[in-house]
Amino acid sequence: MTGGGPRRTWVYVEGPRRPRTKYAEVSWTGTRTLPVTARGFAGSSMTWVIGTYAELSKFGIVLLVLVSAGAGFMLSAPLSAEFPWPQGLLVLLGVMLLSCGASALNQVQERERDARMARTAGRPLPSGRLSLSQGISFAALGIGTGAAVLWLGVGPTAGGLGLIAAAFYNGVYTPWLKPSSPFAAVPGAIPGAIPPVIGWVGGGGGLTDAGALVLFGILFLWQMPHFWALALRYRDDYAAGGFPMVSEALGIEGTARLILVYAFGLTALSLAAPTFGLGGLVSLAAAALLGGRLIWLAATFARRPEDERGWLSLFLFSNLYLLLLFAVLVAERLVWRALA
Repeated sequence: MTGGGPRRTWVYVEGPRRPRTKYAEVSWTGTRTLPVTARGFAGSSMTWVIGTYAELSKFGIVLLVLVSAGAGFMLSAPLSAEFPWPQGLLVLLGVMLLSCGASALNQVQERERDARMARTAGRPLPSGRLSLSQGISFAALGIGTGAAVLWLGVGPTAGGLGLIAAAFYNGVYTPWLKPSSPFAAVPGAIPGAIPPVIGWVGGGGGLTDAGALVLFGILFLWQMPHFWALALRYRDDYAAGGFPMVSEALGIEGTARLILVYAFGLTALSLAAPTFGLGGLVSLAAAALLGGRLIWLAATFARRPEDERGWLSLFLFSNLYLLLLFAVLVAERLVWRALA
């Protein structure tokens, strides 16, 4: 990263006595080592600090959460001159803050396990770039402000759903289910499926509306092919961290077949969405095309689970599946409204 003033570059330097992250400032005049302490970052730029906290909050995942919450809002909000733009912005702000806080708290809770896994050892807490108190403070601030924005700005139902999601994720899944059960991803998918329901409620829909339940189901089923494909790739890493994986219980072949089962279930529910008022013929066609591709990739992976290209293709397309499906559902509703 580069900061203001003289041109500088930050490079990683291994600590001499213990696995503690240090950074060396390389300039035109020489090199000096700057240990990262719990009190701050000597000479670090604002961009570096923002990037570190974004990594703590898993902001890439948060963006996908925002897409699902935004889709839920757009699919239930009235498309008229009184379209509730302020309400929509509050939904996105509240969900973003709450998700950032919950993700940061997850990293606080798993910091010791993360330090044992190559994939996560460089995260802000195990690497020493942030202290434990900084991680806890950021997490508390995100969860508290996010819940307040949803509760006070959107409504008690939205705020309550956000708190339930955070409580289940950080209070049940992270400390109890994930370290003890190879099938933890199944109940663990519940909090991940709540954001579109928050968006739906924020747009004026009811908590028990068919549309809200279908969106919840789509997000719930989608998470298993997505996560298990990633878990197979990093199964040795997860084992080093002490997390039991489905592959330990079912084997790689069994896990690949289970992914295929959930791909069928996800496709079936997506195809049924227009029946419950979500989308029309265009959304039906999109669900068929996307589902067909997902099933084909899952079936290919199930036949050749040892092929690394199989899991990667499946994992990458699972992200595209969700983005395109939600985009088509929202776009079709907007188009039909414009033509009405």
